[in-house]
Amino acid sequence: MPVVLDPDAAAVYRAFREAGRPAYETLTAPEARAYYSQARFATNPEPPELARVTQLAIPAPHGAIPARLYLPKEPRRTEGVSPALVFFHGGGWVIGDLESHDVVCRQLAEAGALIVISVDYRLAPEHKFPAAVDDAIAATWWIAANARELGIDAARLAIGGDSAGGNLAAVVALAARDAGGPTIAGQVLIYPATDFAMSHGSHNEPETSVLLTHSVIRWFRDHYLNGTADIHDWRASPARAQNLAGLPSTYVLTAGADPLRDEGDEYAERLKQAGVPVAYKHYSGQFHGFFTMGKLLPQADVAVSEIGAWLKGL
Repeated sequence: MPVVLDPDAAAVYRAFREAGRPAYETLTAPEARAYYSQARFATNPEPPELARVTQLAIPAPHGAIPARLYLPKEPRRTEGVSPALVFFHGGGWVIGDLESHDVVCRQLAEAGALIVISVDYRLAPEHKFPAAVDDAIAATWWIAANARELGIDAARLAIGGDSAGGNLAAVVALAARDAGGPTIAGQVLIYPATDFAMSHGSHNEPETSVLLTHSVIRWFRDHYLNGTADIHDWRASPARAQNLAGLPSTYVLTAGADPLRDEGDEYAERLKQAGVPVAYKHYSGQFHGFFTMGKLLPQADVAVSEIGAWLKGL
């Protein structure tokens, strides 16, 4: 069944096609990053005003991991500390950075009345798997260990991200569970990539190749992974983890193809079957990537508001 976009999403999709922008897979990684960076000026909404935005340098074995802390004007505080969301940006592990997701992190901080820390993990192909995973884990562990100094309630620390960032959040949740900590209060998985086998309909049916095309997904995969053996590693494909029990409460957002034709939908179902509390929302009239496009797509603002409301329940 074809993906039927709502009028706003259809107009944006049409504008992207008519603009004649080169496909990412025809570019070098640095060129693709530059195109992606410029697109945010046309798609990102006006950012809400926050109390403070602070640059961080998180220590790691290879050097500092850049990060950015967002403090809303009215955070929820208990005994001087606030809940927080550690956020990993999308971009296929190849593109994206703190700037590409700056506005949506500001929105999430305001909508959830919590601190958001965005993590600028290393990108492929310069840094292949598992570099991004190592950075995501190192950053989350450091934030948890330094929670009070950051004004964060370590017992209410959530993780999340969109697309590749959703993949990293899912992996961090599994790693924290298996390591016995740090405590993760919840995970927000926004159209997450969960299985590099790429056998779902959203990866192979012609009508699902909308904006995020099948060919560019393969381009991302080939830049990120070292070879086919990595497909089976749960740190690359969290859906390959045999046991999902004991993971934190989860919000899963999917878009585009009908439910259960996508790996994110299937991951949500597996979480439910494992006894994990799951809030699930499918945006059938939108395409993969819509979440950061609030300037053009009203449903992006709806999604941010709903995630913010869910985070307030943690």
